[in-house]
Amino acid sequence: MEAFAFAFALLWLPLGQHGFLYEHGMKLGTFMMRFVVFAALSFGSSQAARDLKSPKFIALWLLCAYLIHQFEEHWIDIFGNAYAFQASVNSIIATLTNRPMNPTHPLTAEGIFVINTSLVWCVGALAIWTAPKRVFATLCMAGIVLVNGLVHIAGALALSDYNPGLLTSVVIFVPLSIIAYRWTGARRGAVIASLLWAFIGHVIMALGIAMAFIWEMMSPLVYYGSLVVWSLLPAFLSGLGIFEARGAEAASAKQSP
Repeated sequence: MEAFAFAFALLWLPLGQHGFLYEHGMKLGTFMMRFVVFAALSFGSSQAARDLKSPKFIALWLLCAYLIHQFEEHWIDIFGNAYAFQASVNSIIATLTNRPMNPTHPLTAEGIFVINTSLVWCVGALAIWTAPKRVFATLCMAGIVLVNGLVHIAGALALSDYNPGLLTSVVIFVPLSIIAYRWTGARRGAVIASLLWAFIGHVIMALGIAMAFIWEMMSPLVYYGSLVVWSLLPAFLSGLGIFEARGAEAASAKQSP
């Protein structure tokens, strides 16, 4: 886990790599996924640590699902189009705001990088790190997967058209997130809280793009900072009774002498 945390930190350290990551971050995630899974399966300290239905592994599967989703969404969609999501979203924004079409603005490559590494990669890393004793971050990871999948599906129904990320939303996101909630044995209150966190995260993401890049009411750094703060919130809420689940209680009881 320390190596995983270090690798994640390298994404944000200003070492001159961000220009590369803005364009190729989704490729890096796809490439690294197999090694993360291999390490998790190979170096578990006990049979319990390798339980594929444990909160730690549920968080890992959800993170891997999102990396697969980002392949379709931000790299190559089902029609073979590269980087299609950015142009698709910006086209919709241009139509709604009656502005000239710009395929790289207001949703920028930098914005996509921050959104993915905060609301997805950071939350997934926190979920793996805090499980199994604390599972709220895992529930939030399931929530962000489910809400994002439903947003893709709703967008496709509203526009009667495919959007990059739709296939993995239907085939992977919705069923896997439902399974994740069942396997964690989440209380209803914890499920609602995690879904609310995920929904608000999407609101911050969309509203922030408008406020920072269309209306110019805030600095992009403030917008990016709000995404990071919101992504860290599940780790701070984990451990509070109302935000936890029966699965966490059972895991703690099992480990007690």
